[in-house]
Amino acid sequence: MPAIGMESEFNVWLDEVEINPEPYFEHPSTFIEGPLLKREKSSVQLPTGGAVYFDRGVIEVVTPVIELAPHCTARMVRNLWEQIGFVRDELTKWGHKTGHTVRLKAYSSHYNISHERIKNEKELALLLAYLLPVPVMVTGGNRRSTGVGVRPRGGRIEVTVDFTPDPGLMVATATLIVGIVRAVMEWPSYDLSMLQKMGIPVIAGVVPGKHTTRKGWLTKDFHYPRSPYTCDIDAPAWNDQFGRTMSLRQMAREVAWHFRKSIREFSDPFSFRLLFAVLEGRAPSLLDLIDRPKAYEDVGNLARWGMVIDELRQYDAGRPMPQPEVQTIDEYVLERSHARQEHEREAAKHPRAKGGNGKLPHPAAMPLIAPPPPPPAPVRVTRRLVTRYLDRRSISLLDDRKRERRRAADRRRRQYAIPFPDRRLTRSAYEQVFLKLVSGGKLRVGQELYTPVGMKGWYHAVFRRESDGSETLLTIDELLRRMGDWT
Repeated sequence: MPAIGMESEFNVWLDEVEINPEPYFEHPSTFIEGPLLKREKSSVQLPTGGAVYFDRGVIEVVTPVIELAPHCTARMVRNLWEQIGFVRDELTKWGHKTGHTVRLKAYSSHYNISHERIKNEKELALLLAYLLPVPVMVTGGNRRSTGVGVRPRGGRIEVTVDFTPDPGLMVATATLIVGIVRAVMEWPSYDLSMLQKMGIPVIAGVVPGKHTTRKGWLTKDFHYPRSPYTCDIDAPAWNDQFGRTMSLRQMAREVAWHFRKSIREFSDPFSFRLLFAVLEGRAPSLLDLIDRPKAYEDVGNLARWGMVIDELRQYDAGRPMPQPEVQTIDEYVLERSHARQEHEREAAKHPRAKGGNGKLPHPAAMPLIAPPPPPPAPVRVTRRLVTRYLDRRSISLLDDRKRERRRAADRRRRQYAIPFPDRRLTRSAYEQVFLKLVSGGKLRVGQELYTPVGMKGWYHAVFRRESDGSETLLTIDELLRRMGDWT
């Protein structure tokens, strides 16, 4: 079945010193107790259904594949936070035993969306690299974010962004990405001229560059006339390809509204309302804050499923928020200015290497977007004069009469955890398969019993036959048909 999946990377700080987790721990079983289902190399399947492994200096947690269906984006994000919570708790127990402190600092998140029989995967990724950055940065970015990437991965599209520490905003971001990507996959062409034909705004003159890892494209802050992450997202200071002047939030909402039907198809009502509340300014974005939230520094403790991070819960446009890092936001802006200058020097030396990838022509050669006018004077970050942060449960697109009628219902009077009312959120079919695989049970096939002993990729499980010890592979779709055969 068409599916989605998600992975997040974390830097590891041991006794307040950053380390490479792979040479230190060697294997996740060093800090995770109990039997674990083996995967490839140092990767293991967790009791929560996902996986954990070491990858180029970080710890990475991954969800299982989750089939596309209504509410699937909420299921995916909830599953990710279950993997994060499990790893965080195991590290805490290991720290108590060994006398160490371990902290997980957020690094990045990757949203994966499968596709069926798409031949022009590179063109699709390039088109999305123009289309996704503005709505994604407003929904899930922060003041210290640097870019949004899109990578073709053979059978799936991967969108790389900063980790979003607030679970509710992460569900909204996932909902936005999955809805847009799946809708664009259905377009008759992936030529950049489709943005013009569809009337979808993108910032004029911005050309994505090559992705820093693997093939693909990455739209960095220095590809814009000025950094969109450190400006006022409500200031009308950006020109689109049609010559209109808009704010980042206005542009993000217009893009999302164009894809609202597809977004709603894979979303849930709560996250759909929250997404557009953020895009309309009725709920705060992380770009409304003075600086990046401190929850980035200790994910699993300062941010967990069922929480709203402090900076959003206590959001008040009239007062400054605490600074989470030693480096001030002004110092960070200066650092990114130096990165921009270095990028411009390299582009001047190698003009043909400025952007693009593979055999596609350089995006700047495609007559889609006119060069921007000279940028206006730098925009200072100002905070909108609004009331304190509203409880997300009250955010609604319904009229007052319908809202009162819903509040009167019994289910509206019950209390439930923010950020997501997941008491009605069921498990996906594939989630149930993976939970069976890690449950310790055995599968009966005819008169034989089979024990799961490992995973091969995300679509095949390795089973050992009890009678003679021989091993066999079963796909997750075969297992889905045999859910009643577990003992």
